[in-house]
Amino acid sequence: MALVIDFLDETNEVKEEHLELVEKLLQHASEVEKIEDGSEVSVTFVTNEAIHEINKQYRDKDQPTDVISFALEELGEGEVEIVGEGIPRVLGDIIISTDRTKEQAVEYGHSFERELGFLAVHGFLHLLGYDHMTPEDEKTMFGKQDEILSSFGLGRDFNERS
Repeated sequence: MALVIDFLDETNEVKEEHLELVEKLLQHASEVEKIEDGSEVSVTFVTNEAIHEINKQYRDKDQPTDVISFALEELGEGEVEIVGEGIPRVLGDIIISTDRTKEQAVEYGHSFERELGFLAVHGFLHLLGYDHMTPEDEKTMFGKQDEILSSFGLGRDFNERS
């Protein structure tokens, strides 16, 4: 496997099949994006309450959200990039609210698996530096999401979110 994924289920509710889905999907996404073997990412599943606290603390948004990514490759002021032979590339952390995943699957009229896959890929692309702050960036990122999800077999059905 190209990507090393560390899962943490703080909800104790995520089914093995959903962990496997996210594992396979992120492996696929890393192949599409040509991420070097041995790169590392962590995926944590939390409740709405937990992601609300994280969103408030780190993003100044006093509400729950669906997915938050913390890219470890973004250098802050005065930080120095550590690069060396044999040191794995650590992409960062993806935090997904399973509560919001369930709610949004119902809201958008598709399966829990489709929404979970969408959020995992969305978070992963943020770790790689993709963003959706401008219309151009959004078009690029959402196009990449659609490409990854469709080629994996989790493409959009009619009337679904992009």
